[in-house]
Amino acid sequence: MIKPTIQQLPDTKLVGMSVRMSFLNNRIPELWRGFMPRKKEVKNQVGSELYSVEIYSDPTYFKHFNPVSQFEKWAAVSVSDFDSIPESMKSMIIPAGLYAVFPFKGSDSEAPKLYQYIIGKWIPNSTYELDHRPHFAVMGEKYKNNDSESEEDFWIPIRTKKEKSAQE
Repeated sequence: MIKPTIQQLPDTKLVGMSVRMSFLNNRIPELWRGFMPRKKEVKNQVGSELYSVEIYSDPTYFKHFNPVSQFEKWAAVSVSDFDSIPESMKSMIIPAGLYAVFPFKGSDSEAPKLYQYIIGKWIPNSTYELDHRPHFAVMGEKYKNNDSESEEDFWIPIRTKKEKSAQE
């Protein structure tokens, strides 16, 4: 299966929109339909990539996975500062930390298979465990919405198995 690169992410500032949702109550299309026409209103963008972020309030979200459990989903862009946030948008910082970065090529419907591999096989067989920080995908110029040739990177927060998160 796919082998990740391990990367240290610095604090990353994002501006965008978010919704509360679950895997059964998927609001992703609605979120992106609201954000994309307004993306150009965000000042001080860094790069042209889009960020699709998930914030799970419970660190055991995947241990006790339930498709009706809610989480916060973001559609965002990276910015250099928060000096100008458009109306009805919000800011967030992805805290610095270690990430396993998995390249993904395929349509949106194929992504759950990769997540199942990461959570069910790669992490248990690695020297890492999930850390309690945002998960996100970075969608650059090779991203083609729901196309089998689409490419993006999944960033999974990790820590070595003997460490404890600063947030615990």
